[in-house]
Amino acid sequence: MHRDDGEALPAPDEQAAAHSRALRKRIDAAIAMAGGVLDFAEYMALALYAPGLGYYSAGQQRFGAEGDFTTAPLMSDLFAHTLAGEVAEVLGRVDDGVVLEFGAGTGRMAADMLIALDEAGAVPRQYWILEVSADLRARQAETVKTLPAHLQSRIEWLDRLPSAPIHGVILANEVMDAMPVRCFERTDSGVQMLGVGHDDAGALCWRTRAADAALASAVADIEQHIGDRLPAGYRSEWCPGLAPWVAELSSILAAGAAFLIDYGYPRREYYHPQRGAGTLLCHYRHRAHDDPFFWPGLQDITASVDFTAAAAAGRAAGLTLLGFSTQGNFLAGAGLPALIERRAGGDPQRAAELAQQAKPLLFPDELGERFKVLGLGRGMDHIPSGFGFADHRARLSV
Repeated sequence: MHRDDGEALPAPDEQAAAHSRALRKRIDAAIAMAGGVLDFAEYMALALYAPGLGYYSAGQQRFGAEGDFTTAPLMSDLFAHTLAGEVAEVLGRVDDGVVLEFGAGTGRMAADMLIALDEAGAVPRQYWILEVSADLRARQAETVKTLPAHLQSRIEWLDRLPSAPIHGVILANEVMDAMPVRCFERTDSGVQMLGVGHDDAGALCWRTRAADAALASAVADIEQHIGDRLPAGYRSEWCPGLAPWVAELSSILAAGAAFLIDYGYPRREYYHPQRGAGTLLCHYRHRAHDDPFFWPGLQDITASVDFTAAAAAGRAAGLTLLGFSTQGNFLAGAGLPALIERRAGGDPQRAAELAQQAKPLLFPDELGERFKVLGLGRGMDHIPSGFGFADHRARLSV
């Protein structure tokens, strides 16, 4: 995946274009209902999740070589097998443990995780997948069919959060970045909301209006935390759903740990003066670009995660901050190098092949630095091994 550097993005075929036009009618109607300027969070929610039309609700290919982007579990099973070691540690410290995975994508991580836990003698009582997309749920079911019957029987799909608190592990890999965000611009006189409207030709474009109290208060909290006022012209995002979502995790975790893995920054780094254009990023056919209005419904729209906000929400809800690290450091601490050594079995060629697979997961210039891992827990007297290599909790300033 790479940022598009001026090269024209490929046009969709007619069927995909018709799909986008159908969604566009929904968006145009929402803009009209909003008086000409639609909050970007509402636009993002429609573009990604409108029933039958949004990017994650329709049936197009999203992941892998034929899709728009790839994820760590699809690059190599080394990711899930290493993470499984951390999951096994937690399951060994709770009674009758379960695993709950949010947004399981193709189901590859769930399948690889269960294989690794089976090898370690630590299969959970149940492996729940909370998936809102019927299309993705069907794809996950196809992946699960490749597992032995005794592992398939552990998997169950949920439509909503469990009715009773669980003992075990919560996993969320690349979930938070797809939560709808509100966009804003700092001005000399205050804060403006960046919304979505139409230009003179009827195309979707950015429109502004005065920020409401909730958005203005959120920006004020950000500025108070970083200890400075953002400069005039500074544009960025705020995710209103992040803190409530973390609080929900707290409400269902009776004992155990949650591992939240995504790309993002601690707050002081997120809202750094040099990051004045925000972090919105769109993924289309393995090209990364910054136009969220390009063929709505046919591309992913994401924003980086404010990990300080996530950690603070967890602590406010009664969870313990277990650790915070880059993905590369976390996987190193969790035993990825040792896993490569075991698999290689002394064969230098095999070791080189596995090292090549691990490179994008670990190296700073790929996913290793950009992605972070946040650990939250309840009733845990043990710091997961992944945070033992390099724990950056101090960077969160919570």
